[in-house]
Amino acid sequence: ESDTASEISFQFSKHKKTPSIGSHSSDMASVSSVSGSVLSVYSGDFGSVDAQGTVEFALDYDEKNREFQVHVSQCKDLAVVDEKKDRTDPYVKTYLLPDKARMGKRKTSVKKRTVNPIYNEVLRYKIEKMVLLIQKLNLSVWHNDPLGRNSFLGEIELDLASWDWSNRKLNWYPLKPRSLSAVNGVDHRGVMNLSIKYVPPGSLAGPKNPPSGEVHIWVKDVKDLLQLRPSGVDSFVKCYVLPDTSKKSYQKTRIVKRDTNPVFNHTIVYDGFHTEDLKDACVELTMWDHEKLTNHFLGGIRLGLGTGLSYGIPVDWMDSTQEEVAFWQEMMSATNEWIEGLLPLRSL
Repeated sequence: ESDTASEISFQFSKHKKTPSIGSHSSDMASVSSVSGSVLSVYSGDFGSVDAQGTVEFALDYDEKNREFQVHVSQCKDLAVVDEKKDRTDPYVKTYLLPDKARMGKRKTSVKKRTVNPIYNEVLRYKIEKMVLLIQKLNLSVWHNDPLGRNSFLGEIELDLASWDWSNRKLNWYPLKPRSLSAVNGVDHRGVMNLSIKYVPPGSLAGPKNPPSGEVHIWVKDVKDLLQLRPSGVDSFVKCYVLPDTSKKSYQKTRIVKRDTNPVFNHTIVYDGFHTEDLKDACVELTMWDHEKLTNHFLGGIRLGLGTGLSYGIPVDWMDSTQEEVAFWQEMMSATNEWIEGLLPLRSL
């Protein structure tokens, strides 16, 4: 189920890892978890269901425990997802924006076969009040699909800076559809200039011939980054090969300070790649603005086949755009060659 992908650990035992001297290694067969990846707020199926109905909830801040609380009460008159079976299995999900990666999502239980679910659950965030007041609350309702393609049923977004914190009562809010710009990811976050290459096992002559396959990622530069503060952007790139989010999968570039058009010229090499792994793996590159206390997510790309599946398991990070899929496919078909591309960053 796509929204619980961050809570599942995958165990693969197909291959043994072959260490590579001087390279950054990712064992595609290791025990791994996707909990470290930046997951999408809007993963799932948008087009099949029209948003309708209302949601009842209340907000509160517990000063003593420094905890933001979302009291989710119930929903009414939600859309029917499976009309043949007259079925909707809804749950509610929340994010704090814009830094959804750091704060993470919270969600209620799933209620089966109802368009009027009753939850009476509290979703909690440990967060300082002054930090909370620069956030927005995104609350969305989803149909839970056992095959992993969850359907969006509607949402509401609240600016917490203008929220009346003396109002602790349950209130009803109409669920709204997603705008086309948000669904299609056309909000401009910058463009990454990079090259990638796949070296199959045993494909090179001489001592550099890799015993297992390698993926090379050359991060060149990024243009037109979001500037979150007046002093500029101190940016760096994180890289994972999903589903592996262990320390050995994690790589990052240096920090380029006060520049919305940073030049990195940084190459990352992952070994342990067998050719069949390319169908199930995903290279996730994310841009971050560095600060002393926390890093702010700026945008990212995911390179893979975008099938929604990894080793037969539904995952929501296998959501590559058409451009990203085409880039990955070109690399797969032109082995041992650098494939160049300019890819727009998106709000993963």
